[in-house]
Amino acid sequence: MLLTWIAEIAQEPLLLDPADHQAELDTNTWWLGAGDEERRSLTVPEVVTALEGVAADLRIRVRALGFTGVATFYVWHDEQVGQLRCSVGSVTARELPFRNHYVPSRELEPVVAGFLDGDGPGHPSLRVWVADVGGVAS
Repeated sequence: MLLTWIAEIAQEPLLLDPADHQAELDTNTWWLGAGDEERRSLTVPEVVTALEGVAADLRIRVRALGFTGVATFYVWHDEQVGQLRCSVGSVTARELPFRNHYVPSRELEPVVAGFLDGDGPGHPSLRVWVADVGGVAS
């Protein structure tokens, strides 16, 4: 089910409005969960491939919207609630809307592995995978 939900993200409503980042968050943020049995049945490469596919699809959608500014698709493991979360915003990787310290990364595997393995709190900084989906590199 998780892989299906991930694939559906690429078709969800998408709002890019640099003047209203809160509206972007409200529209473009998704929470993904899976039970222990499903997490054990999935592999990191399967989930990584699904999320990279969403990034590629979002790149196409952003271009089709005619949006030429910065847009970033980002994924993180919310360890406190055991969810994989993702969002799109018209911000650079260094401007993501996290209150606490985070480390933007081009490596998705550790984020997905933490989710599938059920790693709890303990990482000094939130690891966030980022992918440029807009017209300007971030």
